[in-house]
Amino acid sequence: MKNKLIALFFGAMGLVSAYGQNKQVLYGFDELPQTLLLNPGANVSYKYHVGIPLLSGISLQTGMTGITLSDLFLKDGVDFNVKYRNALNNITTNDYIQMNVQTEILSGGYRLDDRHYLTAGFYTELDVFANIPKDILTLINEGNASNLNKSFLLSQANVKAEALSVLHFGISRKINRKLTAGARLKIYSGIMNAMSTNNSGSFSTRRGQNNIYTHYLNNVDIRAYSSGLYNENDEGVGASAVLGRLFFGGNLGLGLDLGITYKLDAQTEFSASILDLGFVNYSKDVRNGQIKGSYSFSGVEFQYDSSSTDYWENLNNDFKAKVPSEENRESYTVARPVKFNGSVKHSWGRTRREETCYDMSYEDYFDNAIGGQVFVVTRPTGPKFALTGFYEKRLLKGLAGKVTYTVDDFSYSNVGLGVSAKIGKVNMYTAIDNIFQLPNLASANNVAFQLGFNLLFN
Repeated sequence: MKNKLIALFFGAMGLVSAYGQNKQVLYGFDELPQTLLLNPGANVSYKYHVGIPLLSGISLQTGMTGITLSDLFLKDGVDFNVKYRNALNNITTNDYIQMNVQTEILSGGYRLDDRHYLTAGFYTELDVFANIPKDILTLINEGNASNLNKSFLLSQANVKAEALSVLHFGISRKINRKLTAGARLKIYSGIMNAMSTNNSGSFSTRRGQNNIYTHYLNNVDIRAYSSGLYNENDEGVGASAVLGRLFFGGNLGLGLDLGITYKLDAQTEFSASILDLGFVNYSKDVRNGQIKGSYSFSGVEFQYDSSSTDYWENLNNDFKAKVPSEENRESYTVARPVKFNGSVKHSWGRTRREETCYDMSYEDYFDNAIGGQVFVVTRPTGPKFALTGFYEKRLLKGLAGKVTYTVDDFSYSNVGLGVSAKIGKVNMYTAIDNIFQLPNLASANNVAFQLGFNLLFN
């Protein structure tokens, strides 16, 4: 039973884990309309664009800090228990998983004049964050007989997951030759949410008289919130309800993106953006719970044994009788994970002067660019950071590439590659992270890709 629990946890984390919403390959890639989603103040040179429905922007990012799936599940003849103990020794209480998946349903933009560019779109997003609870996994694996007087912290259990759809409207304004600023209003529709953060309390075991163990749950305060998982009859929510919330059937919220691009000189520019300054209020199919208090019981070694049904039933009844708990269906508000991007880019090489059809003026472009980017995202346990260096190259007219090197919690050797090609009016792009790990994804801490198709009109 113990091994099944452990394998189930890490197997599920491997399937749904991801790293962070950092799209460093796409950020600042001015040839792409999708860079406006990362910085509404980015410069664009086309008159208008239309995203191919469902294909203009697909993003998937996966990863896990501390260990990889191959550390546990590689078929190399080593017993799973040995692998698990080794993995448990390698992870720390700061290790975590993240997940972010986005799909653009509709997107487009139109230039009003030589200074203003309008955008609008609709996309879905799935975002997950969870700590790897080392103390809880250690307790499951080793039991408590070999860990007398040790406090296993319940505060390591932090989970926040939500699925939502986003309708957005943006504007980019060229204030002068040096400064471009932009903003985007977002209307969120929460589909599902599950959250349990800021928990506290501990579990410990002490030896009493006659070698009898006494187990203590100390100052436990665990709160869980959910919306869209169970209906008013505590039954699983059906597909029709999920589809209804996809198109603003409840759980509404508001958000704001802000961004700027500033040219320090003809060849050097600075850009920055703050994304998802907003919230979602969950009020549909809400089910919340809280356990608060302390509890102690005496007996044999505390074990995870599913066959001891009477023991567990009696223990559960006694726990409910002595520790206050409550359930409610009150609405609650969840802040979106705020993202910050900042970048400096210097361009050089042969200058290209390309005509912009919307005002018959000319823009200067360079064949090469190099720079650095910082990314920050807020999470329940604190901000997470990534630092990227990049090189951009215009290979041919209508063909550009970008290479990135990123350092973050997941890897110190993440090399990414992005390519954008324009054939006629059709723009195609793809971006891949951690390219040197592609032959063996199970051994990678993080892998990400983005791809899409747009129509660009000059």
